[in-house]
Amino acid sequence: MQDTLVSIITPVYNGEKYIAQTIESVLAQTYPDWEMLIIDDGSRDNSAAIARDYCARDSRISLYSQTNAGSAAARNNGIRRARGRYIALLDADDLWDSTFLASQLNFMKEKGALLVCSAHRRIDEYGRECLKPFFPPEKATYTDLLRTCSISCLTGLYDTSAYGKVFLNEKFKSLRDDLVYWLEIVKKTGAVYGNQEIIASFRISGTSVTHNKKKVIVPQYKVYRESEGLSRIKSLYYLLCWAWNGFIKYRR
Repeated sequence: MQDTLVSIITPVYNGEKYIAQTIESVLAQTYPDWEMLIIDDGSRDNSAAIARDYCARDSRISLYSQTNAGSAAARNNGIRRARGRYIALLDADDLWDSTFLASQLNFMKEKGALLVCSAHRRIDEYGRECLKPFFPPEKATYTDLLRTCSISCLTGLYDTSAYGKVFLNEKFKSLRDDLVYWLEIVKKTGAVYGNQEIIASFRISGTSVTHNKKKVIVPQYKVYRESEGLSRIKSLYYLLCWAWNGFIKYRR
């Protein structure tokens, strides 16, 4: 483990449209001590070729390929290879401001925290802001995350120094795997702290949020029942909380 190194894990599946923009946002970081591990999850487009070109330009970027297995498996592939003390998950269509890593590391030090997230913009496929920026709570516990996950994947930063690496549950493939990951970490750290500075951009696809929410209702319930071992009553209670908070979260 390298003490100042941030390991950025980026799974990509048919992401040729945005992957270059995502990599460029990492290259623009004012904090230089990072490695970017791009995991090609069996893409059928030019994603790997684009990433390979960046690998040739900057030795901090690496590309690994696997048979399509979902984002959880791809992220785990990257986490296993990570050499850094800090782990960040950045999807292949999201963007960081140039000060993202510097701001998050300073915030982490200020709070004495092992897990932090931040505020971010919400953009459409053309990079235009389509919803108001999202601001996480200043502090959230495990129970808070059960009600609504305030850690947007692109802004989470985990310091492995105390508890070591945490891996995703691959049974969830590409749906709610990140929620289970954050829950596992918060069980260890006790809380996540939210940086109120807007330092990233989360891309919302053309598919409607309503459709996406319907798609993840069953996986969300399985998180409560199968991953967290909650009773049916508690699982339904938290599912209702999640649905309501999701409605509020995606209002314009």
